[in-house]
Amino acid sequence: MTALNAFTHLECSMTGARVDAGRAHNLSPKGWPLLARYDLEALKRTADRDAIAARNRLTHPGFWKWRELLPVADDDHVTSLGEVDTPLIETPHSAHQLGLAGQLLVKDEGRLPTGSFKARGLALAVSMARRFGVTSMAMPTNGNAGAALAAYGARAGMQTWSFCPADTPEVNVHEIAAQGGHVFRVNGLIHQCGALVGALKEEMGWFDVSTLKEPYRIEGKKTMGIELACQLGWTLPDAIFYPTGGGTGLIGMWKAFDEMEALGWIGSERPKMFAVQAEGCAPIVRAFEAGEEHAPEWLDAATLAAGIRVPKAIGDFLILRAVRASGGAALAVSEDDIERVRALCGIVDGLLLCPEGAAAMAAIAEARRRGLVEADARCVVFNCGSGLKYPLPERVRDLDRTKPVTRAMLEG
Repeated sequence: MTALNAFTHLECSMTGARVDAGRAHNLSPKGWPLLARYDLEALKRTADRDAIAARNRLTHPGFWKWRELLPVADDDHVTSLGEVDTPLIETPHSAHQLGLAGQLLVKDEGRLPTGSFKARGLALAVSMARRFGVTSMAMPTNGNAGAALAAYGARAGMQTWSFCPADTPEVNVHEIAAQGGHVFRVNGLIHQCGALVGALKEEMGWFDVSTLKEPYRIEGKKTMGIELACQLGWTLPDAIFYPTGGGTGLIGMWKAFDEMEALGWIGSERPKMFAVQAEGCAPIVRAFEAGEEHAPEWLDAATLAAGIRVPKAIGDFLILRAVRASGGAALAVSEDDIERVRALCGIVDGLLLCPEGAAAMAAIAEARRRGLVEADARCVVFNCGSGLKYPLPERVRDLDRTKPVTRAMLEG
């Protein structure tokens, strides 16, 4: 069975050269990320956004409802683990503490299979690889992407290989292995893990599914933008704060906004896009502030927000172009602010953020300080994974049941 599908070809993101989509690809012939393109004019005549949004959740779970704007045509290639629309959660008390009088919404991607937004991109990458007969895939990962690759790869009957920095959270490493993935700790950072994949892929017969080194992870991530617009009544917020490592989701959402406008689903208004990084690894921020389009490698990268510890992003120019076109900015936050806001949101709003999501929320205070967003702005923060996957502060106290327990002991 084949779904209505407008996918036509791939395009080099730097040169605009057209690339045939009839086989598996990594980068363009010139070495740049490839972008999927669609016949939006034809789709505009047939695609009813509200009818698509109302599709049966059992037959079109989560982001799979947007099949017309995804490259997977044949139902047999769809690789699903029961995806859901992730909720928008209002956090008014955190907003107040950060100097925001407007609405602060958190899009909680931790509700997806494997507990992070990586499920979106890897579901699409695995599904398209399945179409082309790929049987073995490999990637460098700070944890969550490897978990998603292992899970969706297992679902599709593939072998998967993940290479993680040595300090990757234990739960991620064990999650990858528990889902059948081959996983290795490496004494280096993610780009050095990526170099291992590149050096070994020919000998091992792997398809390289590293961030933006294949064209379909971005198509899964763009569904965050479509879903967000739908949840907000086909409008967009004033600002989006996005934790940025490789930046696939930010690039994907910006692409989705253009596609939805071409279809007549939304207008020309765009949110300010804020690419948020940690002070210990902020190559995009440095390039943004210098007015550059490419970001040199960040040496000695260090942050507890492992998901945004990416010293060199192959799609840096796409991130920077989107941020600048939107009137947004690239912002860096301190480790102290990440931990402070993570604790704040949990205590005052009951929402446990991952460190990367906390970094994105912390950047709101900096944006307000600089006058980059208005006090009454409606802001959306992407919490990219479940906070339960990361070490939590030790605040538990012990009681001896054999001794008297007093109110002072409980409240102290």
